[in-house]
Amino acid sequence: MKVWESTAIKGMTLANRFVRSATWEGLAIDNGHCSPELTKLMVRLVQGGVGLIITGHTTISPEGQAGIRQLSIWSDEYIPQLTAMTEQVHAAGGRIVMQLNHAGNRAAVSLTKEAAIGPTPYPQEDEALSREMTKADIRQTVENFAAAALRAQKAGVDGVQVHAAHGYLLSSFLSPYFNKRQDEYGGTAANRARFLLEVIEAVFSAVGGNFPVLVKMNAADFLEGGFTAEAMVETAFLLQAAGIDAIELSGGNFLAGKFIPSRRGKIAPEEEGYYKDEAKKYKKIIKVPLILVGGFRSLAAAENFLQGGVCDFIALSRPLIREPELIARWQAGDTRPSICTSDNRCFVPINNGEGIYCLTEKREKARQ
Repeated sequence: MKVWESTAIKGMTLANRFVRSATWEGLAIDNGHCSPELTKLMVRLVQGGVGLIITGHTTISPEGQAGIRQLSIWSDEYIPQLTAMTEQVHAAGGRIVMQLNHAGNRAAVSLTKEAAIGPTPYPQEDEALSREMTKADIRQTVENFAAAALRAQKAGVDGVQVHAAHGYLLSSFLSPYFNKRQDEYGGTAANRARFLLEVIEAVFSAVGGNFPVLVKMNAADFLEGGFTAEAMVETAFLLQAAGIDAIELSGGNFLAGKFIPSRRGKIAPEEEGYYKDEAKKYKKIIKVPLILVGGFRSLAAAENFLQGGVCDFIALSRPLIREPELIARWQAGDTRPSICTSDNRCFVPINNGEGIYCLTEKREKARQ
């Protein structure tokens, strides 16, 4: 089967085509340091058969924090614990990429004690407006992404992924729904992609040409006046020209209603792969390897997408919260679909500061 093929992304050899999509674990120590608990989860995912792990979004600067117990990499002080985690992942035979993020409009201002920032002012939950980024802010943030990538490289990870999806900072610049700027960072799709491209250029400059650099972005915002599939393809074309090594497509954001990234409800076989149509548009034009996330629950669907050329890698998040050993189970011959019910109860413990786990599974065991 194609899912079990060994592959490589810029020299990063992977045992199969399954990717653990970035998932906010909420398992860092309160100051953002990598914890033994988080390291244990990363190793368990390797032992569970995942070909490539992408860490939960890791904040590149204090004001870019998105939530409690979020992993941080905005200072060299974080390198030793991250190095220890990476060494254990490698010892288990795994590969790990660190996702770098700035929350932008979605920053947790109650934690950062600073105003959120974005392309243009946007109302926050406390009814305050986010602050419009100056060009100096943009330059500083570009430098912060590059410095974070270099720290990740020093910590021994196998690559980095720049987060430009789900309405966070770089995603909001890509989206005309959020980006109303009149300067060179707003207007056309190419202008809205300028910030992201400057980040990618700076990251490559920091880590060199042999270190895998990936991007995650929306297939579409699924908002009227938002980022469209056509703009996605145009942005991907620009990223391809910039030398990006792989692109992961997700979709939606916190305003997208039923089209949020973590859509709720049991997923029928024919509904697996939320962004199939957008992925097909991508593959018609873009040659950069495509990682696709969104509603995959069965081995059969994963194989069909790969065999059909819809994407090159299959990414999973919630199924691996419920079953970290899911991929190994499939490879051993037990090909029942994931037992994840997509009820999103995994958000309850993480928002309570406990770290991520499947609350439904815990309640089921308690009733037995």
